[in-house]
Amino acid sequence: MSAARHTGSTPDALVANGTRQARTGGEAPPELAIIGGTGLYQLQSLRDQHAHVATTPYGAPSSPIVLGNLGGVRVAFLARHGESHSILPHRVNYRANVWALHAIGARSVIGINAVGGIRSDMGPRTLVLPHQLIDYTHGRASSFADMDDAEVRHIDFSAPYTERLREKLMAAARVADIPLVADGVYATTQGPRLETVAEVARMRRDGCDLVGMTGMPEAALARELGLEYACVALVANWAAGCGPAGEAPAAEISIEEIHGHLEHATSAVPPLLEAMLRNID
Repeated sequence: MSAARHTGSTPDALVANGTRQARTGGEAPPELAIIGGTGLYQLQSLRDQHAHVATTPYGAPSSPIVLGNLGGVRVAFLARHGESHSILPHRVNYRANVWALHAIGARSVIGINAVGGIRSDMGPRTLVLPHQLIDYTHGRASSFADMDDAEVRHIDFSAPYTERLREKLMAAARVADIPLVADGVYATTQGPRLETVAEVARMRRDGCDLVGMTGMPEAALARELGLEYACVALVANWAAGCGPAGEAPAAEISIEEIHGHLEHATSAVPPLLEAMLRNID
């Protein structure tokens, strides 16, 4: 397929130019980029940190890109909702975020996403590595190829997550002894409100196991730029109308409980990443 164009330039040309700008000073590109979701606004275990303020043809990313070393490997971190969680899911500039990471030389991206659990083995505090997704969002800028002068481009999105990256995360979880559910279908909703019981019931019928608000268009944009991409989903709550097998679901979802569950689940992210980076190639 042909590459998309933006104001007369291809993405490859614009990224090459952005990469030259981002790498002034001779810095090596990061081996891995992390996009932190709700509850993960910084990686405290990142050493020798410094911030890079990126500019893109699509506007400003959600936050500066923090570059540093994690387990001896160069890593980039970007807070999807901003460093103070000031950006709602449907207002995130997904294109700028993904473009900026590609422009500094990242070739593999892991998105950390807070979700609600639908399947019975995906209760609060569970870490899940989804293998598929269904996109229920609308109105989001979802492609680099939607400008007036862009060439027609159709990416293969049969498998939305890069299997090689998923396998590395599964292996890392085994090494670090971190429980991880290694499959699941991620339903991405528009937000910012939570879903109704009927909506979640429909998603269950559609085959969804998890529901969150930030899985798309991030994954598709990464594919358009040829990036490896995987999602680590942190279950913050049972989705509406769902609960443990044999138990009645909660009458309503508590934001306080969500924050507590996320804090616990998020604590497993740095050791998981460090175990993966020890074997990165």
